[in-house]
Amino acid sequence: MRAAKIIGTGAYLPGDPVPFDEIQRYLGDIPEAPKRVRQWIDNMTSVMKDMLAMENYYYAFDSKTREFTDDNVTMSVKAAKMALDAAGLKPSDIDLICYGSAQQNQMPPASVRIQEALGIEDCAEFSICSNCTSAYKSLFIASELIKTGYAKRALVISSNMISPAMMPEYYNQPKLNRETVFMRWFLCDGAAAIVVSGYDADKPGLVVEGNYLESIGCRRESIMHDNRPARPMSPLVEYETAAHHVQQSFRNALHSGTFQDASGKSVMFAGMKRMIAKLSLTLGDIRFMQINLPSKQITEILLEEILEIGIPRSALYTKLNKLGYCGPPMAFMCIDQIMRHENLKNNEKILSFVTEVSKFMQAGYLLRAEGYSN
Repeated sequence: MRAAKIIGTGAYLPGDPVPFDEIQRYLGDIPEAPKRVRQWIDNMTSVMKDMLAMENYYYAFDSKTREFTDDNVTMSVKAAKMALDAAGLKPSDIDLICYGSAQQNQMPPASVRIQEALGIEDCAEFSICSNCTSAYKSLFIASELIKTGYAKRALVISSNMISPAMMPEYYNQPKLNRETVFMRWFLCDGAAAIVVSGYDADKPGLVVEGNYLESIGCRRESIMHDNRPARPMSPLVEYETAAHHVQQSFRNALHSGTFQDASGKSVMFAGMKRMIAKLSLTLGDIRFMQINLPSKQITEILLEEILEIGIPRSALYTKLNKLGYCGPPMAFMCIDQIMRHENLKNNEKILSFVTEVSKFMQAGYLLRAEGYSN
């Protein structure tokens, strides 16, 4: 079986960085929202600033003109071209595209639109809609197909353009609630891509040593959702009922029953332990531990649990404070940061794990540096 190795990465953040204190102004005022919601935003801003500890956000639209500057496809293509350039490859060298995003409602899907924009005449492709686990699942499919020899080189891409769903023009403002406007504080736009190859063993990169997937939401309440049914609905009814509003419950603490497993630990920690056992992972080789969570407070709580199993605090790797949090692409953005800016040595490992809260899907991967000098 061939090895699957990440040999090129790219990340794209649209527009200029927007500081935390400018988020509400940049996205646009919501004067028709209920008074209690507007007052709540004013009262909670300083609390959220401390809890999230993110300095910059990126949005794919111009705040003054209200014109969009990118979309999921254009951002993906820009990130993909960077990854191809870093790998020293052309689009024609790719025979598989795996694209993952939080949600998709287009026909044809984004994967073939990206293929068309890159000018790839013939390739296999997947479009995966699975919230923050979609990037991990895209890597899983690509690496497994490369290992079996079905594909030679894969372009694995994730993007998230959430800003349109947080603008005043999108909302039915009188029906806004706290759970919907809460989203404005921690989500922004961006895309990232990686090139995974089974035919470039001579190039330095990150070997995909293991993947992990699970879903544990059967008896857990959805924490992030909209209220659309599992069928098309009248756009007018959708707007009038505010079914299109994306919302996330923030009132559940990490230590509530929804976030805990039977042992009293967080579901993310319990999932990580299952992954470590399944992959027979030696923790001493881990240099970087990626946790893709948009909250400093929750990350710190989880880190206390992680320290119990032997992963040192120094291994924690996150760039959310500078890059913002754009959901699924963050996994690949961190890989991009590591490959471009860290002095990797052979056999150092990167462990990443994520819990998404729309229905508690969890995923992870293990990467090993190869082809670097020690």
